Amino acid sequence: MNIIVYPSKSEWKELTSRPSLNIEMLFNIVDEVLNYVKLEGDHAVKACEAKFDKVDLKTLAVTEDEIAEAENLVSNQLKEAIILASSNIRTFHESELFESKTVETQKGVVCWQKAIPIEKVGLYIPGGTAPLFSTVLMLAIPAKIAGCKEIVLCTPPNKEGKVNPAILFAAKVAGVNHIFKAGGVQAIGAMALGTESIPKVDKIFGPGNQYVQAAKQRVALRDVAIDMPAGPSEVAIIADETSNPAYIAADLLSQAEHGTDSQVMLISISKELLENTIKEVNRQLAVLPRKEIASRALENSKFVLVHDYDEAMELSNEYAPEHLILSTKNYATLAEKVINAGSVFLGQLSMESAGDYVSGTNHTLPTKGWAKAYNGVNLDSFIRKVTFQEISAEGLKKIGPAIEVMADNEQLKAHKNAVSIRLKDL
Repeated sequence: MNIIVYPSKSEWKELTSRPSLNIEMLFNIVDEVLNYVKLEGDHAVKACEAKFDKVDLKTLAVTEDEIAEAENLVSNQLKEAIILASSNIRTFHESELFESKTVETQKGVVCWQKAIPIEKVGLYIPGGTAPLFSTVLMLAIPAKIAGCKEIVLCTPPNKEGKVNPAILFAAKVAGVNHIFKAGGVQAIGAMALGTESIPKVDKIFGPGNQYVQAAKQRVALRDVAIDMPAGPSEVAIIADETSNPAYIAADLLSQAEHGTDSQVMLISISKELLENTIKEVNRQLAVLPRKEIASRALENSKFVLVHDYDEAMELSNEYAPEHLILSTKNYATLAEKVINAGSVFLGQLSMESAGDYVSGTNHTLPTKGWAKAYNGVNLDSFIRKVTFQEISAEGLKKIGPAIEVMADNEQLKAHKNAVSIRLKDL
């Protein structure tokens, strides 16, 4: 843990930096796999699964029988939790439905927008030691609400060729159309390029390791859209003397256990709170099953003591965290000062885990400072807004001369003529 006391603003750039991740170094490996998938399709995906996931697959598609079998393997307690989460996620995202409005910008000039769903979307869901079945809900439910016709899900199987049962149950609850056993770069390539089994999609969503992120960046240059740039998970917490050190330590560790490259930051205006939190982190860390992972992530952590609330908020906005927890007595006031953050949690009882699972907001969020320019996944992520306009004779008489003047001054004579030829007929 790195403890920084009253840093000057000249230190903030270094203070808000993330662990370096040189994705460019991975591009040669990624390009090789992507080209292989482009040339060999299913055969390449299966060969990569054998090489990287150590599994020999006869087919890539998950069958209805496998989905039914998986449902029987999921406990009733987990099923109920998934169903509750799906209900809340659906309720929140339905509130984001777009209402089209017709606007008459000038008499006879009518404009409007229409929301059209992306037809085919691909969801990448990590498996392994932390199978993210919650991400299935976070991505598939808004896709379904938006009206996407085809929802394709890729997730790596285990060495027996089985997909995690909770992932399959969540996919069924959320309404996923097609599920395939494919992970890593090969899965991204398959969804971006299309194979004999896996359909080509129009946009790819979902988290993943550095290879997956590099692959998403690569295919975004030429083949398919992606949700957003992404890096390792992160959280920032702003605390004062009223904050509970045990709660804060638990929240910090909940992010640290994601991966060794995750980052956590505590910004405190109380030295005593900061010191007590460090003690709590060490106490709770000792009994965590993912202790080794969290310990390595804590090497990238920052525990910062600042002078006051204004400085705390200014530093937080400069950091632009994926998750921001305002664990202070005046959290409502501080919430008004949030400018850059992916998702914000207010008060002592609003832990980041709630947003990860059940509260209803989306947990697919911008990391690595991208919250300065990107928002998290929402309903709009799965739709396009197409503009329409209709111009009457009266409208053209009003705006036509201005179009002519502007086109003429931009030296675009054909643009001008498209107006002039119509005005003459009127």
